[in-house]
Amino acid sequence: METNRLLLTQATPEDIERIMTFEQDPENRKFVFRGTYEEHLREIDDPNVGIYVVRKKESQQAIGFLIYDLDLESERFELRRVAISEKNQGFGRELFNRVFEHAFEELHMNKLWLDVYHDNEVGIHFYESLGMVREGVLRQNHKEDRGMMDQIIYSVLKDEYFEKK
Repeated sequence: METNRLLLTQATPEDIERIMTFEQDPENRKFVFRGTYEEHLREIDDPNVGIYVVRKKESQQAIGFLIYDLDLESERFELRRVAISEKNQGFGRELFNRVFEHAFEELHMNKLWLDVYHDNEVGIHFYESLGMVREGVLRQNHKEDRGMMDQIIYSVLKDEYFEKK
């Protein structure tokens, strides 16, 4: 997959350490779940999981990653993890627009959804700016170093995507 400025390459075992570095980055670690090497290796081998390294097209420099799960029977695309190291340059919006296209136009999913911690104000604002709909809150659903965390569910349906396109 690619955009004007980004190239998304399927992750290989050689990419796992880099992905873990993005997960553990101080700017990301508060909001991005951190997987183990073994978990990422299983994700690479799972046909219902997409795990991609996000690179700048021009330099091939890795600037992030994304992981998604597919529920083919229910036509659901769960965007599990996304991290971009170069913030405020439009890469996130460019990436998400491509992911929406991939989910709805190429994979023919009915729904793309994600969860975001309640204290991730930047993420919440970003998802809302993309037109994602807040579905609800999973209250105190995940334990983190900073306590029990609410997870807010955001989604886009196929019909909504095509109406806005």
